[in-house]
Amino acid sequence: MQLQGRTAIVTGAGGGLGRSHALMLARLGARVMVNDLDAAAADGVAGEIVSRGGQALAFAASVTDEAKVAEMAGRAMREWGSIDILVNNAGILRDRSFAKMDLAEFRLVVEVHLMGAVICTKAVWETMRRQQYGRVVLTTSSSGLYGNFGQSNYGAAKMALVGLMQTLAIEGEKHGIRVNCLAPTAATQMTDGLLPREALDRLAPEFASDGLAALVGENAPTRAILCAGAGHFARANITLTEGLQIGGGADAHEQVVAAWPHISDRTGEIVPDYGLTQSERELASAGAADALTTRD
Repeated sequence: MQLQGRTAIVTGAGGGLGRSHALMLARLGARVMVNDLDAAAADGVAGEIVSRGGQALAFAASVTDEAKVAEMAGRAMREWGSIDILVNNAGILRDRSFAKMDLAEFRLVVEVHLMGAVICTKAVWETMRRQQYGRVVLTTSSSGLYGNFGQSNYGAAKMALVGLMQTLAIEGEKHGIRVNCLAPTAATQMTDGLLPREALDRLAPEFASDGLAALVGENAPTRAILCAGAGHFARANITLTEGLQIGGGADAHEQVVAAWPHISDRTGEIVPDYGLTQSERELASAGAADALTTRD
């Protein structure tokens, strides 16, 4: 019961991955606010948790509705006195090749995945800062990390969440807030028709939810991207190669083209601690290391 006394909010928890996440968190002792757009689905999952001896409440709301999300966070605080864990899981698909996709479909997916996570995280952020404790999980995807045909809207939103994680983890660190991404592979209603039938049993949502525990516990990492599915777990990283100092000059562009294999060589690549690492290294390579002053 490693999450005993902790309060968790899970969005999109009326079925699929969200339901699996909520049930697992409750099994580990957390009190769970079950959010879903579908009130009956949210009630059903909350009821499952209570029937198993856990504590749960249902709250029906779109993650894009700022007022309702704020109301949900307020209710969690009134009922349980803290918000310790937020799992941003809610999402939709509108798959279509970029050539055939209209901008409304693109905006809608970005609004739900990216802005929905922003709205929910903003609603709990100050509480977590005040508590000096928080665990935030953003749901990314291999479609964002590596691309997938027909998912330019979904992939763009999912990679944007990685960027959000990187900065929130830096800003939250001194307040005891750890922020991570989960990239799950699971057979859910969202993936109907996308996965072969023989893969469905191996990709049950519970296999991905097992990885969630590592991201929300007392000893959770921060700024990690955990890829999870079928019982397999791996960590993805955004890396930076050593590169090559070319400088300027009339033929610099030609040198970049000619040196592309060297520039791309992954030997000695790093995972930067923060965005300015790139600028710091570029200036150091150019002999101007003192030109950049980092801010606290």
